[in-house]
Parts: sequence; structure tokens; C-alpha cells
Amino acid sequence: MSELRELIYRGQPSSGLLHDIYIRPARGTPAQSLQEALAIEGRGLFGDRSANKASRAPGGGKRQVTLIQAEHLPLIAAWLGKRSIDPALLRRNLVVSGLNLIGARSPFPDQRLLLRVGEEVVLELTGPCDPCSKMEAVLGPGGYNAMRGHGGMTARVLQGGTLRVADEVRVVGG
Repeated sequence: MSELRELIYRGQPSSGLLHDIYIRPARGTPAQSLQEALAIEGRGLFGDRSANKASRAPGGGKRQVTLIQAEHLPLIAAWLGKRSIDPALLRRNLVVSGLNLIGARSPFPDQRLLLRVGEEVVLELTGPCDPCSKMEAVLGPGGYNAMRGHGGMTARVLQGGTLRVADEVRVVGG
């Protein structure tokens, strides 16, 4: 195994924490904050519009669940000249801390890294979750640019189950 491949596994923090769970039942509706949610394999979070959309895509799609790092929220707020930002405005399903989400995605197609959330749920990070133009409307002028590079990650649900606020989030080999 090459040195870089070894570093991918060796350098992972032991665990992080699930801070918030959000779903949006329909397009244009505000996010609903939940204490727990059911992750459905190959679909997304029960009650979230993405779970319905993912069921129509071959293989369930790559954007079944979206995640953002809690550590990025103060940065986004600072760039906008705000004290804080309500994560419900950001259109992401899960807010996690303690892990570098970008680092939790392997750059090697044959070497998978997965996220285990709580005891049951396994997610595979599929790529960056770039901001959309709606960020300008909900965050104000500069909202889109403030989130560029800090919009989080998309994921697919490989193993379903119940997610709960305060669940441990761990990077595991696939």
C-alpha cells in the first residue's frame, strides 16, 4: 500500500458528533428540525423530499443526504458580518462536528471510507455539496460566495436505521 493510501486511513480522527438533523418535506418549505430520523437505504431520510427524488434515480442517486460541518458555520457567519447562522437555513440534512468531511472521502475509487452514524446508519460520501443561488436569498448579499468551499458533502445511504442528535459519527474503512 502506498504511503498516501496509508495516510488516508491512519489520519482519521476517532469520532465526531451529530449536532442537528433537518428534513424538508417539499420544495420551498422550511427545514424541520428533528431529534431523530429514519435513514432509508438507497433513498435518504424519511420525510425528506430527497428521499422521494432519490427513489426515481438509478441506484438511488448521489445526493440522498447532505452534511455540513458545524465548524464551518462561524466562518460563513463571519464572512457575512453576522454573529451566527441558523443551520436550518442552509438546506443540509445533518450538521456534524469533530470530523473533516472532505477528509472522510477517499480520493481512491478502490479504497472506500464510510461514515457510521450511531449504531446503525452507514453513509458513503459522494462529493461536495455546492451552494445554490438560494443561499443569496436566505443569507443575504454574499451568501452564495460565503458558502463556496464550505457547503458540506453529499452522501448516499448504504445501511439504513435511526439517526439521533448526539450520535457518534465515525469514519470507517469500506
